[in-house]
Amino acid sequence: MTKAFNNLLICMAVIFICMATSSWIQSSGGQVAVSKIVLPTQNGQSLAATLFKPISATSDTPAPFVAVVPGFQRSREALSNIAIELSRRGFVVVSIDPYGQGSSSSSMSTRSATYEGYGMFALIDYVFETDNLNYVDKSRIGATGHSAGGNAAIRGAAYFGKEASETDSALSKLHSVYISGYVLTLRNSVLRHVNSNIGVSYALYDEGAFRNKLKNGDMRFAPEALRVVNSGRLKTLPKLKEVELDKLYGNINDRTARIVHNEPLLHPFQPYNGLATANQIKYFETVFSHKSELSPEDQIWQWKEFLGLVSLITSLVMLIPLGRILLKVPYFNEIVNPVPNPSKPPVGRGKIIFWSLFGISALIACVSFIPMVEVSKQLFVDASTRKQTWFFPQRMNNPVMLWAVFNGFVGFLFFFLTYKLFGKKNGVNPMDWGIFITKKMAYKTFILGLLIFFFYYLCLFVIDYFFLVDYRFWFMGVRVFQPTILILLLMYAPIFFIFFLMSSLRANTSMRIEGQPEWLSMFIAGIGNSLGLILIIIIQYTWFATTGEVYWTTNWLYINLLFGVVPMMFALPYFNRYFFYMTGSIYLGPIVTCLVFIMILSSNTVSYIPINS
Repeated sequence: MTKAFNNLLICMAVIFICMATSSWIQSSGGQVAVSKIVLPTQNGQSLAATLFKPISATSDTPAPFVAVVPGFQRSREALSNIAIELSRRGFVVVSIDPYGQGSSSSSMSTRSATYEGYGMFALIDYVFETDNLNYVDKSRIGATGHSAGGNAAIRGAAYFGKEASETDSALSKLHSVYISGYVLTLRNSVLRHVNSNIGVSYALYDEGAFRNKLKNGDMRFAPEALRVVNSGRLKTLPKLKEVELDKLYGNINDRTARIVHNEPLLHPFQPYNGLATANQIKYFETVFSHKSELSPEDQIWQWKEFLGLVSLITSLVMLIPLGRILLKVPYFNEIVNPVPNPSKPPVGRGKIIFWSLFGISALIACVSFIPMVEVSKQLFVDASTRKQTWFFPQRMNNPVMLWAVFNGFVGFLFFFLTYKLFGKKNGVNPMDWGIFITKKMAYKTFILGLLIFFFYYLCLFVIDYFFLVDYRFWFMGVRVFQPTILILLLMYAPIFFIFFLMSSLRANTSMRIEGQPEWLSMFIAGIGNSLGLILIIIIQYTWFATTGEVYWTTNWLYINLLFGVVPMMFALPYFNRYFFYMTGSIYLGPIVTCLVFIMILSSNTVSYIPINS
């Protein structure tokens, strides 16, 4: 009890120190006031955002303003790096949760990035037309975004440019925009309305480049980049045939300035790169004539990412001592049983069967994912077409759920067939599986799992309240959630639980082998749980490296999703094993991990929840 309590305190202390330091970094050592805001917008919608206000920005010394728009499947925290770096250089920054993501409401539009800028249009109107942000220089308002957020930025430039021309206004409300990771909208039909300076940053190795005109990420001769640069040139001048990368074209004062960057990166990693961040800093400092004493390369956001990673890992490790402490409570002590005997090492035919099923399971997990994506589009039509619905409204999680339940049943089938055809004849005892449980013990196990889940998120909500940060590394994060997400947890978790239970059964029986080092046993279990998805990523990027085009094109975003899912799948058996040793049963582990991991997935994905909820 004392050891578990001490370990819990150590975990909480590490998290506290990391989060307090992250908050200090986020506020640039107290030089930037950080606060959460919610803006009511059109059609009963609402926009959640984080405001970064430098103390140097006042009504007497107004500062330039930049709206930051994350991409699809991302919340405001995903682009905290650019918000941190711009605000520490004196820019007022508002980073938004796009409609349908994070804490913002859904949108009445099924194309909210195009027609509403994910909520950015309403934000720009608010900043420009009210005096509530009197510390903002309204003549220097900008927007930036990555991926679909980049689409929102250029659409915003076109929207406000067209508005200015239709109302005989001299200039657009948007002085300058920066488009990262998206060039599909850089068409003449859009650019002709733009009355803003434009910066473009596109990853040379962007997986989505197959959609571009030349089907690659090279921006030097890309028609999309050429249109941008030529849109700022006088009609009397000849059209450029090649873009000189990193060169500023045009005139800032005339809002015809254009620049194109082409960093050697992959699409999902573009926002988390020092060079890409420096290029963006340099752009806004240049177009807004707002020079800082800091060089663009002087960046501190990486430290926040590192501390977020430490906190993320520590918060999950914290589940173990927390479980040990609660199991000492007399009410829960009843569910503790002796740990069953491990499996005998497979030999001969048994060894062949073990490794054959290991490989077949991974292969099935690999080949079943994309079909489940297609099935999800047929089963969950509203979510797949971005319509508000209560029927499984999470478009990107739906195929993961179908994949999980399918492979969960396959896993159970293989497990019991192996026992029936081989294990039963060779002395395998089901009493060693840790599956037998009374109704009373099952009830208490479930309550304990709920308590662990509650404490885990209680800590996060406290941290968010005091520090305005969460457990996060790049695009993987544990964030606070809105009450409606609890309804989605009740919807998704029972179905996902099938897979989680299968994982616990397999990790603690057939993969817990007598005489095998524990680290090796759990590593094999982690690989077995995630190998199918890892193979998908390997196929996608090996094909991309050899051909220049990803293997799965139509569903490439679903493949990108796996970067956040694979670490969960790999870690799952570890937690199942530790909770198994605590209770002698396979059930507590999957209850805790299913609740925690599915809440992580549910709070970090697009959710088309009806607005009137």
